[in-house]
Amino acid sequence: MEDVEGVEDVEEIEVRDPVSAPDAEGVPRRTTRRFPLFTRDTARPEGGGRAASADLPAPARQWPVLLVLGLVGVGLLITALDVFRVGTLVIGGALLAGAVLRWLLPSVGMLAVRSRFTDIVTYGVLGLAIVLLALMAQPEPWLELPFLKDTLHFTVEN
Repeated sequence: MEDVEGVEDVEEIEVRDPVSAPDAEGVPRRTTRRFPLFTRDTARPEGGGRAASADLPAPARQWPVLLVLGLVGVGLLITALDVFRVGTLVIGGALLAGAVLRWLLPSVGMLAVRSRFTDIVTYGVLGLAIVLLALMAQPEPWLELPFLKDTLHFTVEN
């Protein structure tokens, strides 16, 4: 170790489980999983991992996101065929299915965008909001919340 003014020689720290990554010259260097104080590069996205083994073709490896996108596509098609409420329920259900997949599966491929918690909350809240709005859509809503009518009483006149 180099001698620095005012600093005595310090013993090397023994690391029992080092993580080694080769540098530009191919020499392994000790790295850590902690975030650096200053970032100089972008982090590898969590969704870059595979949802299935590497010997399968690309679409099979990304089946969770393809399932969610497929369900959203079916919901949009149903909505375009003038069955608004059912199509919108399918779209909301697809997002809720994405939240459940993100929660249950250890590796979901490109369905993972942010941290697991953030993905689950985002997919869940958006899916639940779409489902509730579809159930309360006029005319003849399938779900009526009495306090909403009282809230809107002062802003909308009959």
